[in-house]
Amino acid sequence: MSSSELPPGGERFLADTQWKGATVHPLPGDASFRRYFRLRKGASSAMLMFAPPPHEDPEPFLTVAKWLCDNGFRAPDIIAQDAGKGFVLLEDFGDIRLREWLDDRPQDEEALYGKAVDTLVALREAPTPEFDQYNLPTYLREARLFVEWYCEALDLTVDESGWERAWEDVLQPVMLRQDEGICVLRDYHAENIMLVHPGGDAAPEQGLIDFQDALAGHPAYDLVSLLQDARRDVSPETEVAMIDRYLERTGEGEQFRADYAILGAQRNAKIVGIFVRLARRDGKGHYLRMIPRVWRLFERDLLHPALQPVADWFDANIPADVRKNYGGISE
Repeated sequence: MSSSELPPGGERFLADTQWKGATVHPLPGDASFRRYFRLRKGASSAMLMFAPPPHEDPEPFLTVAKWLCDNGFRAPDIIAQDAGKGFVLLEDFGDIRLREWLDDRPQDEEALYGKAVDTLVALREAPTPEFDQYNLPTYLREARLFVEWYCEALDLTVDESGWERAWEDVLQPVMLRQDEGICVLRDYHAENIMLVHPGGDAAPEQGLIDFQDALAGHPAYDLVSLLQDARRDVSPETEVAMIDRYLERTGEGEQFRADYAILGAQRNAKIVGIFVRLARRDGKGHYLRMIPRVWRLFERDLLHPALQPVADWFDANIPADVRKNYGGISE
């Protein structure tokens, strides 16, 4: 495909780089307004991200990428950027995601998830980033997506103020333990971990992408993102082994397991709401097919005693037939 197929302004942006005249290959989109294009010149390649304003702003991506690289993490190098017009030219990590690698080689699950957990341990040990805080209002706003979109879509009459009170009860103790927070990538899972081959016989590195929403938050959040993945099933044995690995390397104890369950439930409630929003508002109905997996994880998290207020709300507000169907909702 020629460069004329780029978004308006794309050719002008590339004209001042070594990638002028490159062959352009559009890549499939994701849940956002961002679009990606692989550029090729001979044996070399680069990635063009177009994050169109006013829907998207590349500045957070650039800020987090710099922080990650400055602290020794494998984020893509920034080759050129015009954030005001939504263009970022970056290093191409290739096509091998952790998701597809494990689909073909399930025997590697524990080893590769172990490396991913070690990255989270390293993030915990890095300097506290000067990012916005993952504060209580943000957690509550995200949890509200469940009632605003999921419950609304099923025409359920629920106690919305009770939902918020329940979450305040379980999250306020977590906030005390969060302190100033560590870098929380917020979408750290098998489709956002790239396996980057440095060449020769060296083992692949784990490259990070889709981190533009990073905040300073609780260390359990990204562990939940990784092990309670909305897009692939992580075996229960691997989840237990990886939590144990994290606790062993950080010295955390049982309270961390409680926070893991609380933030798992909060994240899973948010995801159910987001998937319904993507389907109903944005016409991306395929996201509904992932809700049963997320719902099962959600229900399991609710079994933890630390989530009793939220579990009680569920018992009183979500019909048994909906729960039996794992939250299933038709496209």
